[in-house]
Amino acid sequence: MRPSVKKTPSLDRFRLYIAGVLALAVLAALVAPNDEARSIEKAVAVGANACAECHTKETAIWKNTRHYQTFSDMPRSKEARRIAGKLGIKRIKAAPLCLGCHFTSQKKRSRTRVTAGISCESCHGVAQNWIKLHSEFSGKPNKKAETAAEAAQRWKQSVAHGMIRKDDMYGVAKNCYGCHVVPNEKLVNVGGHPAGSPFELVSWSQGQVRHNVWYNNGKQNALAGTKRRRLMYLVGLTVELETALRAIAVATKFEDYAIRMAHRADKARKAMLAAAKRLPDIPELGSIVEHAHAAGLKLNNKKALMAAADKVAATGKVLAARHDGGKLAAIDPLIPGKSKYVGEPSDSN
Repeated sequence: MRPSVKKTPSLDRFRLYIAGVLALAVLAALVAPNDEARSIEKAVAVGANACAECHTKETAIWKNTRHYQTFSDMPRSKEARRIAGKLGIKRIKAAPLCLGCHFTSQKKRSRTRVTAGISCESCHGVAQNWIKLHSEFSGKPNKKAETAAEAAQRWKQSVAHGMIRKDDMYGVAKNCYGCHVVPNEKLVNVGGHPAGSPFELVSWSQGQVRHNVWYNNGKQNALAGTKRRRLMYLVGLTVELETALRAIAVATKFEDYAIRMAHRADKARKAMLAAAKRLPDIPELGSIVEHAHAAGLKLNNKKALMAAADKVAATGKVLAARHDGGKLAAIDPLIPGKSKYVGEPSDSN
């Protein structure tokens, strides 16, 4: 029997809305990719130094994090070498299984080389096709000369060319969970790689890797506001559900990877149910719970699991777009506090 949550009068209307969102998503998938979509596929990393030209404060903070240090530390790790040995990998910085999550690769001349650890473009999208677009003030000499409409169009075009902005909470979170929930069965079952870290969006983003300095001109690395942390908690749970469901869908063996992903999905479902019970007037949460229980957490169930993940994701994006956290105070006891944050941020207030 599926867990239940209190229904509200708006739930049926919300389901109709979500059905429309999903229908549009399916239609979009059937349409041939446009020029912008193709340009994103061809994009390559420009490297952290290109970002550092303007984002000096963020870069300084990044250099004090494990994201930065993985460039030198990870290949020397005994654990990494042990895993590489099991997988037959001789050069960690040249292995596709390692590059996607642990490093930033940059094409220089005719060769692609690792130039950094987990860097700006790991989280905000490879920047070749949008780095100039997002920073040139629509061709005006400075920010003050650019109109609000021009700025909005500039950001829209930057996103269309592959940029993942801070305001796209679901997109940023999906990048986080895409690595913190290991996306490869072979890494775990054959290599003995952990199936993922105990990642939670609030506690990990507000600790060592925090870099909330852009909107106050680098004056302080402020903690995300209460309302934002509430939404981050729910969005993080939703992305975790989506990611774990997809992982189970592609698992092929009843071994460590599938088992751990099933446990992860089940834990996230329970956490989301707890949130939904505290917020019965937020229909997205009840819908996410139902979608997450629509498919069994088992092997050879790819179609149902992927469909459930698609619906969870679509609903989660609506959740992130429709709410600012102001009406989510009931979940405050569920959100990790400062004692749970992973590491200490640089220059925090």
